[in-house]
Amino acid sequence: MSQPVKSADRTLEVLEALAVSPTRRTLGDLARALDIPRSSLHGILRTMAARGWVETDQTGTRFGLGLRAFQVGAAYLDADDVVGLLRTVLDDLSTEFGETVHLGRLDGPYVVYLAKRESVHPLRLYSAIGRRLPAHATALGKALLAERTDAEAHRLVGRSLARLTASTITNHTALRRELAAIRERGYAVDHEESSEGIVCFAVAVPLRTPAVDAVSLSIPATRVGRSTEKRIATALRRAAGQARELRLGG
Repeated sequence: MSQPVKSADRTLEVLEALAVSPTRRTLGDLARALDIPRSSLHGILRTMAARGWVETDQTGTRFGLGLRAFQVGAAYLDADDVVGLLRTVLDDLSTEFGETVHLGRLDGPYVVYLAKRESVHPLRLYSAIGRRLPAHATALGKALLAERTDAEAHRLVGRSLARLTASTITNHTALRRELAAIRERGYAVDHEESSEGIVCFAVAVPLRTPAVDAVSLSIPATRVGRSTEKRIATALRRAAGQARELRLGG
């Protein structure tokens, strides 16, 4: 494999660092996180800002993604066949339950939200398109990890399993048991493992082998009743079958 061009590599590192930050970051913060000299980083940020990839606050000392990054991200979604194919599937789940529905894609050890339907209720999950979460801590991610062997799943998530809440699985033995249970029942459940107070159910969408996309429905734990899981699991399995038929029909 050829060596990356250093300036291009650093520019992409800056974009990725800004993409995962919920707030604007200072020059010093970015320099420390990316191990890039401040003088070099300042030049990169100045160039990116001039092209619209980076924006600064009123003081000019804090940096965040610019409009150009949004345009490129939106273009990716517009061109993605799966997002378009599953639009009706997501709409149907949203109409049936009135809860938050997501389409997520496996990206290494993470899951990225590609599409979303908002809950109709005031009490609901906060999320955003493009948000990236550890796969082992989400129903979406676990549904996709279960599509792989234990060895493949281990390689994807890495040695350390980050804790997002008190309920997050952080032990590989426990994760293997969880993936085995998912394979047996056909869907994944996240019991407040990525967000306190939120229960999430998900199924892999069989458009590729192994699957890289999954659909989920998230609901506050206070609205989860005895029959809730069975109803949602049935609907998600139906959605996966609908997606398969849409792909075959296309």
